[in-house]
Amino acid sequence: MTLDPSTVPEQVKGRREGRARMSGKERREQLLDVGRSLFAQKGFDATSVEEIAAKAGVSKPVVYEHFGGKEGLYAVVVDREMRALLDAITGALTSSGRPRELLERAALALLDYVETSTDGFRILVRDSPVAQSTGTFASLISDAASQVEHIMGNQFSARGFNPKFAPMYAQMLVGMVALTGQWWLDVRRPAKAEVAAHLVNLAWNGLAGLESAPGLHDEMPRHV
Repeated sequence: MTLDPSTVPEQVKGRREGRARMSGKERREQLLDVGRSLFAQKGFDATSVEEIAAKAGVSKPVVYEHFGGKEGLYAVVVDREMRALLDAITGALTSSGRPRELLERAALALLDYVETSTDGFRILVRDSPVAQSTGTFASLISDAASQVEHIMGNQFSARGFNPKFAPMYAQMLVGMVALTGQWWLDVRRPAKAEVAAHLVNLAWNGLAGLESAPGLHDEMPRHV
């Protein structure tokens, strides 16, 4: 039986026409946007393929066709967010300027990302349920720290410290900034620039008084 187009409700007709006009690439981007929003709100486990499909206005097979399932969609979302944040941090650290200025820019880059891509950062600070070594907050910190190592190494060499410890200090520094960003994600106070200033104050002034051969001051014997 052929339906008379005039008898089809406008809402249904609009949905059909919207789907017809959307290309495969556009549909993929739509599913990524929908998945990103749901994963940020509910987490991976609480989000279903049915819910993603319903919110996108498509059937479940469409989600499977583009991503192979919820895991594939999640992995692409995480990869995009990781790349966006790392690009921002790397751009700040590789620009011209004195070391303290680079540190300030890197701290602001992370806080900018938290502010403008809140959903993305919420996803990153959750441990990934996907069975892989990437896509977790820990791996994000590690990747960002690798961008800082050469700056730390140059500063250590210039100050007469052993540069072999630079990777460890880079992990400490980036971890401090990243975890502060995780805290600021919800409180949003004080203002972004003020948070960055305090971060750099602690990191920089701590580094200014760095001992070349630090040791524990508590010499009391401890039981193993």
